[in-house]
Amino acid sequence: MAEIVYPPVIGAALTMFRALDMKIRVEGAENIPRTGGAVLVSNHISYLDFIFAGFAARPAGRLVRFMAKKEVFDHRISGPLMRGMHHIPVDRSAGASAFGAALKALRGGEVVGVFAEATISRSFTVKDIKNGAVRMAVAAGVPMVPVALWGTQRLWTKGRPRKLLQRHVPVTILVGEPMNPKRGDDYDAATVALRARMTELLDQAQRTYPEIPQGVWWQPRHLGGTAPTPEEAAAMDAAEAEARRKPVSGESQVE
Repeated sequence: MAEIVYPPVIGAALTMFRALDMKIRVEGAENIPRTGGAVLVSNHISYLDFIFAGFAARPAGRLVRFMAKKEVFDHRISGPLMRGMHHIPVDRSAGASAFGAALKALRGGEVVGVFAEATISRSFTVKDIKNGAVRMAVAAGVPMVPVALWGTQRLWTKGRPRKLLQRHVPVTILVGEPMNPKRGDDYDAATVALRARMTELLDQAQRTYPEIPQGVWWQPRHLGGTAPTPEEAAAMDAAEAEARRKPVSGESQVE
């Protein structure tokens, strides 16, 4: 397929990284295959994670097709960019369509990026994940590659103001060894193993980060930060979901 949009977007991102003197550390990039399909599975702590997870695939010369919620594609600015980069829209009311599009891309030799937690983790730990990444990898006969991102939450995350022009922010990107679930495997058990590997990589990224201050909002609670605990974060997510379900004031309800 023609790549008219993706290369300029990458160029703009690299220019921004240099201008902001961003300290990006990538380890394990050799684990991303140079040819053939793969499911790249990353943790999710920032609205910018797709940029940095995709950055991990640059040494392999790969472009990652990320699965993202349909609303991003409907936006007047981000929509044309997402479609131009051939990312995959996910309509949560019609998930089979997105799954089919991802399988087609994987079988065509593409790398498909998945944020298996579905939403940003407010606790900056790995939330429970769904088994979609495992099912895709098995159906397409391709490996899963776990990725951990750390530092991206300092730029833009849920419930915090954007600081896109913040300078000298370290960002760590760790790529784990491929995992190869097979037909006949227990998908839930494989998902548990995937989450454990992502958690291990994230813990390594957090504990080797250049800045480990105490009492800052962007550090998880178990490392001395003030981010919500996983339990508190889950309660916040539940309250947010409930608020979305409630009708707008004055909206009629069907009895």
